[in-house]
Amino acid sequence: MRPAVFLDRDGVINHTIVREGRPFAPTNQDEFSIIDGVPDALHTLHKAGFLLIIVTNQPDVARGVISKGVVESFHQDLLKAFPLDAIKVCYETEESGSPLYKPRPGMLLEAKEEYDIDLTKSFMVGDRWRDVGCGRAAGCFTIFIDYGYQEQLREAPDAICRGLQEAVPIILRHARA
Repeated sequence: MRPAVFLDRDGVINHTIVREGRPFAPTNQDEFSIIDGVPDALHTLHKAGFLLIIVTNQPDVARGVISKGVVESFHQDLLKAFPLDAIKVCYETEESGSPLYKPRPGMLLEAKEEYDIDLTKSFMVGDRWRDVGCGRAAGCFTIFIDYGYQEQLREAPDAICRGLQEAVPIILRHARA
């Protein structure tokens, strides 16, 4: 079994659009930009032997705000540019009750089966309470990227930082422990 680093997409890999203290996913190519330091962070984690899997809720598809094709084009660009092993997406809304919608751990549990992942030696990195809840429910070490959004965490993460680059040494230290 291998360890993985599960990564939320918006706010971890690419910039979010923040309105009134709340983060929103980009809806077009002009809004989709990679956060500084992310390429180096992903390459470092890949070289350290981690599977890298993006797990992202994209409810705006179900709401008709963005097409599935646009989201998939973002993901194809990410897969070409970075050493990612997979991108798992939940296109449903929270109200659907989908087991894949974070904070439910369905995407991580699917990846565990598909890639023979040891969740107890894996990490979930995200910038929302849903990411922390998802990682906790799957038994992963959770790292919260704190941007000061106008929302409360619902449970404490294992670590807090200010970006993926800052999360890398936390992951490497904890993996060796």
